[in-house]
Amino acid sequence: MNLYEFIKAYEFKGFSLRLIRRFSKQMLASLTLLKSHRVIHCDLKPENILLAHPLHSEIKVIDFGSSCFENEKVYTYIQSRFYRSPEVILGMSYGLPIDMWSLGCILAELLTGYPIFPGENEQEQLACIMEIFGPPEKHLIEKSSRKKLFFDSLGKPRVTVSTKGRRRRPSSKTLQQALKCDDEAFLDFITRCLRWDPDRRMKPDEAMQHEFVTGVKRSAARTRPQMNINTAVSSPQKRFAPSQPPQARVRPLPEPPMTSFKNGNAVSSTRDIPSSSPIKGGTRRHSTVQGASGAAGAKRAANGAPLNATSSLPRAAQRSVSGKPDLASAAAIASLVRPSYQDL
Repeated sequence: MNLYEFIKAYEFKGFSLRLIRRFSKQMLASLTLLKSHRVIHCDLKPENILLAHPLHSEIKVIDFGSSCFENEKVYTYIQSRFYRSPEVILGMSYGLPIDMWSLGCILAELLTGYPIFPGENEQEQLACIMEIFGPPEKHLIEKSSRKKLFFDSLGKPRVTVSTKGRRRRPSSKTLQQALKCDDEAFLDFITRCLRWDPDRRMKPDEAMQHEFVTGVKRSAARTRPQMNINTAVSSPQKRFAPSQPPQARVRPLPEPPMTSFKNGNAVSSTRDIPSSSPIKGGTRRHSTVQGASGAAGAKRAANGAPLNATSSLPRAAQRSVSGKPDLASAAAIASLVRPSYQDL
């Protein structure tokens, strides 16, 4: 199951900051590794992050079909639109910071259940960004090879109107309002990921030390006394006895809402996707690389929906291509009859 399917299984209601923190640590570990090899993923999005096990919160970053080395960039038109960085939209030179932009968009979506920048096209995509963070600085606009599409001769944003007649005004909404969140550490983390200037955007190794990821307030971290060996066992990292099996240390995922069993099969009684869901009307997902011969453009139908999206979650009754029961699906069935985890 990928993270988009995970969000969908929970009726687009979003998740707790506690669970998002666990996901963010693992994504940052992946980006730190990529940075050490100067590799840009170029297509980070919820669909490209998988749950490694249907019952636990370990994840994997997948699909490097669009990726490249920082000094050997292949494409100029990359990233799925909702997670596309402004430097790519504006036609500027890009690098490793575009993945941190995508990360900020993903974490915001995990909290609310919906994309933070749900533009219908690139013009509205940039308007969605400006609605929260205001217009970019002039020196960034001047570097843009596509500035005439988004700004007039005076450098002012062009007015865009969505198909629903909505006009987005720059700086008309705060990040706190957009996320409906008051957690200062999380808001600061997202702000640092979504800076216009890629040179000022937070880097993966820097993000690993951020207050939101560590769970330790900066002031507390500066004043906390050094822990000695005798008290180390009380540390959260040491709270499990060495004799405990590894399975006991794995953190389970919360159970999807309103899921029941009928005749041995998992039956989801979740509500229909609300009309405000970004996946209706074919605006939810988009192919990534324009003109690429790789698999990126072959994963989606013309309306942006997954080509294999013929069944609803959970996929407990499905079988693998070989006809044998899928072990992951079997594990998912088992999870549905377990007691509800109070992990949200």
